[in-house]
Amino acid sequence: MPPPHRVVIAAFPGIELLDVTGPAEVFSVASRVAGADRPGYLVQIATADGGPVVTSSGVRLMADLTLDDVAGPVDTLLVSGAIEIVGDAVEPVIDQEVTRWLRRAAPLARRIGSVCAGAHLLAAAGLLDGRPATTHWLTAARLAAEHPGVRVDPDPIFVRDGQVWTCAGVTSGMDMALAMVAEDHGQDLALATARMMVMYVKRSGGQSQFSVPLSVQSSEDDRIDELRRWIAEHLTDDLSLEALAARAHLSARHLARLFQRRTSTTPAAYVEAARLEAARRLLQDGSRSLPEVAAASGLGSVETLHRVFRRRLGTTPAEYRRRF
Repeated sequence: MPPPHRVVIAAFPGIELLDVTGPAEVFSVASRVAGADRPGYLVQIATADGGPVVTSSGVRLMADLTLDDVAGPVDTLLVSGAIEIVGDAVEPVIDQEVTRWLRRAAPLARRIGSVCAGAHLLAAAGLLDGRPATTHWLTAARLAAEHPGVRVDPDPIFVRDGQVWTCAGVTSGMDMALAMVAEDHGQDLALATARMMVMYVKRSGGQSQFSVPLSVQSSEDDRIDELRRWIAEHLTDDLSLEALAARAHLSARHLARLFQRRTSTTPAAYVEAARLEAARRLLQDGSRSLPEVAAASGLGSVETLHRVFRRRLGTTPAEYRRRF
């Protein structure tokens, strides 16, 4: 029988505990479910000095080896992430030792990936240049600003580009690991692993990592906050820029400029996202037909419903309902 898939997870002080243990547990359970007749996974945690690291929760995480001791073939190389809150700002932690090691080690691995803010380390190592990627939505704008060569998408829970994978915050690392199990061993083992762990059978990488109400927090402008609340309650109304401007008692140009500055998105994009969120809830929670979902969400037609789902989630409404 072939040797197990070797998974090395790079860790450093301050990492999110679940960024490491979540994927590790998925690979471990997959190995146990697969049984002795199929190669499973060997998971190793590597730190700069081979000693334990203190995670953000205060739990100490033991290492199996030092970064420099990672030799021989590595099937999957993952880097976990860490986030610091400094005043009102959220800062991704960039461990320089891990970043330098990634530049050397990543080309030797069959597959590489990041969990949460670990994407910032992959980017700092030059491994995401020219690629699509995601990270925790709190640091996505920072990643895009500091690495303009990376095509950052803050919405999906994970993104795969060839052999390079990135994912959003904490639990999405488990979804990404489950997708890797499916790639390595097929959907049946991934399904059995998900059932064993009482996880979603499969959260597609295209599923959004956050809902519209969470994605845009307080805008520091009562007019914009009120308008956003009104949009959520009137999705089937005329929500054109002109109609929204009249509602806010502003000119269309002023509203567009103010909305963009306060929320980092345009009124049109926000309205579409809000309608998509409503359509997703209707598909998940009810049995309405697609024309009924399109009408109730404000998207209007089944054609528009399909187009928005394809563009924003990379799937169809019917497939989304089947999965979620």
